Amino acid sequence: MTDKTIKVALAGAGAFGIKHLDGIKNIDGVEVVSLISRDLDKTKEVAAKYGIGHVTTELADSLALPEVDAVILCTPTQMHAEQSIACMKAGKHVQVEIPLADSLKGAQEVVALQKETGLVAMCGHTRRFNPSHQYVHHKIKAGEFNIQQMDVQTYFFRRTNMNALGQPRSWTDHLLWHHAAHTVDLFAYQAGSPVVKANAIQGHIHKDLGIAMDMSIQLQAANGAICTLSLSFNNDGPLGTFFRYIGDTATYLARYDDLFTGKEEKIDVSQVDVSMNGIELQDREFFAAIREGREPNASVAQVLPCYQVLHDLEQQLNAG
Repeated sequence: MTDKTIKVALAGAGAFGIKHLDGIKNIDGVEVVSLISRDLDKTKEVAAKYGIGHVTTELADSLALPEVDAVILCTPTQMHAEQSIACMKAGKHVQVEIPLADSLKGAQEVVALQKETGLVAMCGHTRRFNPSHQYVHHKIKAGEFNIQQMDVQTYFFRRTNMNALGQPRSWTDHLLWHHAAHTVDLFAYQAGSPVVKANAIQGHIHKDLGIAMDMSIQLQAANGAICTLSLSFNNDGPLGTFFRYIGDTATYLARYDDLFTGKEEKIDVSQVDVSMNGIELQDREFFAAIREGREPNASVAQVLPCYQVLHDLEQQLNAG
């Protein structure tokens, strides 16, 4: 794969699929040749905009194309494990958007098949790639900064089942199995230490959506670092995820690809990597791992401990 163009099928032409298509446009030697999504007419519109020749509503149709080397899955959470397995069984490298699965069993099955096949299998834990978090990671690796506490707020306004583009969703999002996965993984990754304690409480269950709309999670790493995570689908205000890194030498505020000191002074992270777009950087790592025949950052094996923690938290919440 060192010289030839990597040919990609992308499943899910919604809000996040579009982000991947925009990022891939900036990556040399990669071509999206097939687009899969449930609404054929809308999928054809997106394919025409991005010059994608093959359009289908069935993943199996794309997996049957011999020219397809790799698949990016931007599909509903509940499909992630099953579809990742289908891709690897078809001999395709796969990057699945976060979360890897909506159960520990599903995540374990994906990891087991990756080990069996040796294919590149990666999960979209984008926070590992955002320049803001990379900057902090470099400080940690250099021994210049150690986390004492991470304080994280993940806030959206989702009292109805709509996506980021204001369109109706075909599935229901989840604070624990999707949004908490970002922070649980990032905390262990940045602390350089596994999570050894985890506690969770949740608020009211939505009468129509059937999910908790508010949640609070506490984590502790083996090295003593702690994390406090607040999540809500009820927040009518600034939306997204905001991270406060409190360390032994500094405090940092990370907001997606932007970074500030604890006193709100902006830090220039434009030279941290080749792009300021976390999704593009995530895709670059996926394709580089395929070309170089190596394990990618955020491989399914690397992120599996996160899903063990989520499983343990789910057991706590169910018992409560």
